[in-house]
Amino acid sequence: MNFDSADAITISTAVREGKVSAVEVTKAALARITARNHLFNCFTTITAETALTDAALIDREIAQGNDLGVLAGVPFAVKNLFDIAGLTTLAGSKINAVNSAATQDATAVAKLKQAGAVLVGALNMDEYAYGFVTENSHYGATHNPHDLQRVAGGSSGGSAAAVAAGLVPLTLGSDTNGSIRVPAALCGVFGFKPTYGRLSRAGVALFSSSFDHIGPFARSVQDIATVFDVLQGEDDRDPICTKRPPELCLPQLKQDISDIRIAIAADYFTKGAEPAALAAVQKVADAIEVTEYVIIPEAHRARAAAFVITASEGANLHLDKLRLRPEDFDPATRDRFLAGALIPSSWYLQAQRFRRWYRDRVREVFQNVDIILAPTTPISAPLIGQQTMILDGEEILVRPHLGLFTQPLSFIGLPVLSVPIQCPNALPLGVQLIAAPYNEALILRVAAALEAKGVISAPVILNAFNSEAV
Repeated sequence: MNFDSADAITISTAVREGKVSAVEVTKAALARITARNHLFNCFTTITAETALTDAALIDREIAQGNDLGVLAGVPFAVKNLFDIAGLTTLAGSKINAVNSAATQDATAVAKLKQAGAVLVGALNMDEYAYGFVTENSHYGATHNPHDLQRVAGGSSGGSAAAVAAGLVPLTLGSDTNGSIRVPAALCGVFGFKPTYGRLSRAGVALFSSSFDHIGPFARSVQDIATVFDVLQGEDDRDPICTKRPPELCLPQLKQDISDIRIAIAADYFTKGAEPAALAAVQKVADAIEVTEYVIIPEAHRARAAAFVITASEGANLHLDKLRLRPEDFDPATRDRFLAGALIPSSWYLQAQRFRRWYRDRVREVFQNVDIILAPTTPISAPLIGQQTMILDGEEILVRPHLGLFTQPLSFIGLPVLSVPIQCPNALPLGVQLIAAPYNEALILRVAAALEAKGVISAPVILNAFNSEAV
């Protein structure tokens, strides 16, 4: 079996059927990581010893005829803001490195292990999840597998790049303003942000509590649906985790989508983007014969209000450290937190009032449509270190504008999947499939139909580093 390109379900099926052992799969993943991680800088920690121990246990259980779960033997890794028992949770920071080790796994990590998956390490990110590029001054930049001179996106850049490079088939990340969707788009993989509160954040270092989500990266819709199904369920450890019963999405993937009302986001979501980003949306629309357009009102104000709230909440969370150890922050993070600490409380309150108004207006939009299509990012991956870009004839900053189309959706916790569009002789782009809260199944059904048509795909990128699969 080619472990580089195999998706999680293919691997798990082979392990459960005895065609390959979990130990063999794990050793192959560790060998790939050892051989290639220096090129991408995805991993900040590799948990080789515990991974092999867990894999051996899985093999013993299978030999005894026990069911190890739908992800048996599948290697996975997580953004280094997820607690891993026995390791210090870095959250991309230097300051956290002196903290005590976590005493238990984050709920999401524990659930994947319970489903048989094997944790092989923790992944690079922007410090405290505040960024869209994963150019970390402490742990280095993560490189895009499609072009090693370009960013992987952020703040879950290590998570997206590890999947795109074939190091592991599954990873977890977090999304505040687009930190799953932006790197998924730039690295050409699937990245899923479910409804706010749908998945437990217990054991995850937060950036902005009223925005933060967790979600998976993968190379197939089936894998995304499988991980989402595994992670669903209430959790008393996370007070915002919904008590809504799980709705399994995997069994619904092959359902017909002709009854799903789909439209293209107009106005705000058609401005300030390279033509290729808009063409990617049109390619998806043409494949499923979408011709209707909708306007999400005041999206530009939603983005501005999102900046105010996240900067304020993030700064407040780290205020003591900003006072005591300002020199130990990544300079880009520190400066934005300091600015957030100076935001007047009246601005924060007004942004929250607008948030409620905006939520109600978007709810009205979804009375007439089920799925909305929009670009994920306005451009493909910029160069590492690139400060500005030209859009619509105007020179603007790269870092904040990578979230141009993702922030207005995180603002009210909508479920969104970024699907990868592979462009011949060009870098990949992403298209967002957006739904009303708790309609993840509709998103995944549409994505499965697009994948079946060959419109969206996430192949492993091997030519960026060598032609030999490890």
